[in-house]
Amino acid sequence: MNKITDYIKKEWIFYATGFFSGMSVMAVELGAQRLLSPYFSSSQIVWTIVIGVIMIAMALGNIIGGKMADKYQKPDRLFVWLFIAATWIILIPLFGKFIIAGIAIFLALFVNWNYLIWASLISCLIVFVFPLMILGMVTPNIVKFATKDLKDNGKIVGKIEAFNTIGSIIGTFIPTFVSIPFVGTSMTFVIFSVILYIICMMYFITAHKYAIRCGIILSCCFIIGIISSNKIKVAFWESNIIYEGESQYNYLKVTEDDDKIIFSTNVLFGVQSVKMKQKCLTGYYYDYAMAAPLMNDVYDKKLEILILGLGTGTYATQCLNYFPNENLEFDGVEIDGKVVKIARKYFDLPDCVDVTVEDGRAFLNTTKKKYDIIMVDAYRDISIPFQMSSQEFFKLVKKHLKEDGNMVVNMNLYDESKKSITNYLKSTIASVFDYTYVADTDSSNSELFASSIDVKEKLHNNLDKIDDSSLKKMMTSVYDNLLIVDNKNLILTDDKAPVEMLGMKALDNMIEEELTDIRKRIKGKNIKEIIEELT
Repeated sequence: MNKITDYIKKEWIFYATGFFSGMSVMAVELGAQRLLSPYFSSSQIVWTIVIGVIMIAMALGNIIGGKMADKYQKPDRLFVWLFIAATWIILIPLFGKFIIAGIAIFLALFVNWNYLIWASLISCLIVFVFPLMILGMVTPNIVKFATKDLKDNGKIVGKIEAFNTIGSIIGTFIPTFVSIPFVGTSMTFVIFSVILYIICMMYFITAHKYAIRCGIILSCCFIIGIISSNKIKVAFWESNIIYEGESQYNYLKVTEDDDKIIFSTNVLFGVQSVKMKQKCLTGYYYDYAMAAPLMNDVYDKKLEILILGLGTGTYATQCLNYFPNENLEFDGVEIDGKVVKIARKYFDLPDCVDVTVEDGRAFLNTTKKKYDIIMVDAYRDISIPFQMSSQEFFKLVKKHLKEDGNMVVNMNLYDESKKSITNYLKSTIASVFDYTYVADTDSSNSELFASSIDVKEKLHNNLDKIDDSSLKKMMTSVYDNLLIVDNKNLILTDDKAPVEMLGMKALDNMIEEELTDIRKRIKGKNIKEIIEELT
């Protein structure tokens, strides 16, 4: 038996270390994506950055860990570093949000292109590389220290890799289905850092070294982590937040002012739903979308309306505020069950809206019902689901429309470039429907109306039936600004729908336009003057 196994007889500690370090790597990876998502979206681009950076960190850790294992004859140093990694991870909820928000704001001022890539990359490098690099040091160390004899080397390596892989599998499911939905991202970091602390403590107690000092540090870090984890809001600079939380799918935020209540899944851009306290027009794209019922004779017949991407039900509420309620029947589909609960609690979602918690396309694949209107509102910031942007999807929507029915689609990320995400969506839809019209809103959204009949003419015929002057003015404006979509060459399909890249280009253009004035104001000024100018 070699010196190492003389030093520590209980080899199970190495297998446990491999298991729980693998678990922690996946937990931190999933937590990283959730921590970045409210600032940079949950698109495939951000996921790619997170996965890429973590793999680089793990590779560096493997190299450094291998050299360390050859240099030292005892595992003490590995567990000291593991203890430091646990401390770093438990402090991420305390400092991570400030760092990520600071990077997001700073880069928005100076980066012209590929903002999303640079912002998420730098945030990942600063916040997550160090602890993950240490976790990457684990395997080469424990392989060496657990091996008694070269004859057993393959067997030992196989066991360690198996324990590490099983830990990674469990570390993938627990955050996604248990810890993040029920206790949040911050507490997820705390839980898995505590697991690493316990492993370190078990080693030091077994090795009869540093146990008391480790216990004191563990207690202090645990207290700090627990206190800080849920105290700091993701949008920590906002004072009017009445709810902030997380679900299996989204960061969730509800804010309130004197006029309205707003729901958002991103802290930097995007309003997903709004409730007007005075039951007036919202000032958002929902007002434009209300042309859809007028395109289907809402005053003369009962309409069955399906909303894909219900959110908190703004569209249904606004239609009920302005059109005869007895002529409206709603089905809503929302993938996030927590959003539905928020809709009931904060936005007074009408009881007449029958809600299904499911993916929009999956719902269409299972239902046989046909509708007068299908509202597609599943596009948030640049998180545009490709499966709800393709030609195949819009053919499925058309299949579930009645003969004179129409589809209304809210398209965000307006971009004037020829091959923009909005032009791709317009062209794709126009390739499916006989009549496709688009109206640009006052914000970065466009509202698209598609049908097998000429809906513009129907809208015109129903304008005189509107009693409310503000709605009539809005609908007249929509009618005047409707433009026919005749380009059918930019097609998105299930096989090829690069919505993330197209969305990122649109976001870059939006940031460039919005911040041109700010950049002029701060040009040539020092840091102190810039802070004074912005505040």
